[in-house]
Amino acid sequence: NRRNKKDDSILEISSIPNPFPELCCSPFASVFSASLLPKATSRKKQVIKVYSEDDTSRALEVPSDITARDVCQLLILKNHYIDDHSWTLFEQLTHTGLGRAIEDHELVIEVQSNWVMEEETKLCFRKNYAKYEFFKNPLSFFPDHMISFPSETNTGLSHSGILQMFLSSSTYPEIHGYLHAKEQGKKSWKKLYFLLRRSGLYFSTKGTSKEPRHLQFFCEFSNSDMYMSLTGKKLSGAPTNYGFCFKPNKSGGTRDLKQLCADDEQSRTCWMTAIRLLKYGMQLYQNYMQPYQGRSGCSPLNITPMRSISENSLVAMDFSGHRSRIIENPTEALSVAVEEGLAWRRRGCLRLNSHGSPIAMSNMGTSIHRSQSWFHHKISREEAQRLILQHGLVDGVFLVRDSQSNPKTFVLSLSHGLKIKHFQIVPLEDDGKLFYTLDDGHTRFTDLIQLVEFYQLNKGVLPCKLKHYCARIAL
Repeated sequence: NRRNKKDDSILEISSIPNPFPELCCSPFASVFSASLLPKATSRKKQVIKVYSEDDTSRALEVPSDITARDVCQLLILKNHYIDDHSWTLFEQLTHTGLGRAIEDHELVIEVQSNWVMEEETKLCFRKNYAKYEFFKNPLSFFPDHMISFPSETNTGLSHSGILQMFLSSSTYPEIHGYLHAKEQGKKSWKKLYFLLRRSGLYFSTKGTSKEPRHLQFFCEFSNSDMYMSLTGKKLSGAPTNYGFCFKPNKSGGTRDLKQLCADDEQSRTCWMTAIRLLKYGMQLYQNYMQPYQGRSGCSPLNITPMRSISENSLVAMDFSGHRSRIIENPTEALSVAVEEGLAWRRRGCLRLNSHGSPIAMSNMGTSIHRSQSWFHHKISREEAQRLILQHGLVDGVFLVRDSQSNPKTFVLSLSHGLKIKHFQIVPLEDDGKLFYTLDDGHTRFTDLIQLVEFYQLNKGVLPCKLKHYCARIAL
């Protein structure tokens, strides 16, 4: 009876209107508003291992719903890199020589869950300058002979018109052309006429016929990932070096791969770009326009760039006097910069070697470049091409390496027009001084740093300026 009376009294009190509701809260509600508390840390965490180009690695403990873009942001922060929106997480299948750039919005733990135990798969962190290049210049990615528009569409579409059609849910351009396909369960390859439509990839059983009765289904993309062949025709026995394939999620391994091969890089780039747009659509455009936006509208790591790369925040300073001053005159700023550069080179000749003795200027000219991020010591022509391919075939991607055919010379490897070209840097001796040249001595440089700096500002004899260098970063 006592318990019943107590319960009745509680009910009576609760039925009385509260004159100050803002000072109280329901006995069944939390005392603090959920918005005032930090987000619950109930997300499961897992450890992932990420590799860099020099094969160093770093283990990271991350939440299970972290995206590839957020992993890149975390590594940028930890290593104090400048974020130019080209840092990318790659999935690399070592034994098969396949690799793909993981899209910024993909969940990393979900990607790892599709790995097969028999395959040696790892995550790599590097730059990919071609990741969203097709949004800037779509016409160069889709040549006229490979693309067809719906009959009601006007020909001669602009850049924005092509993009709107690719991102539209109602219409989609048709990509068509010849590809080499590896026959299932066989080592042989067959050249067939393929068509990419919204429903998937098809090939024609009768020449270039597009009639429905002659089209045979080849692959759809919702449950598979697309990989590029990084080893050319060496491992797969493909007829050309421009291979790519589709790997079903949680498959049994390489036996389930659907392998294709294009005749040239332009064709492969067109097919792979169109398939990316078909699979992810507007999500890719959102990744491109809002690189920092995470799943909840902001980055879960709350990371901001460590340093600003805006040229407006940089000023010329003079530290030669007792007090530093800002140089307002542009002409004076330029002359100071030139003098500083010459002084730096003069100081370079007085640097000490490992034995504590000064290094001669002639020796400095032959070794100073080794400290530069764009220089790769003793790598082959094939390794250089693979590095540039992984960094994206954008005009101006380059590296400098030792020449294998002539030990005294160097080679500038440069991407232009979806092709990788190699230019020999020849040393010249004149009046006891050593110079380097790309154009038979018409333009001479005292060292490779000066040469690279010149061609970053001037095209000269090259097809384009040097823009992005391939670097072997360390984690």
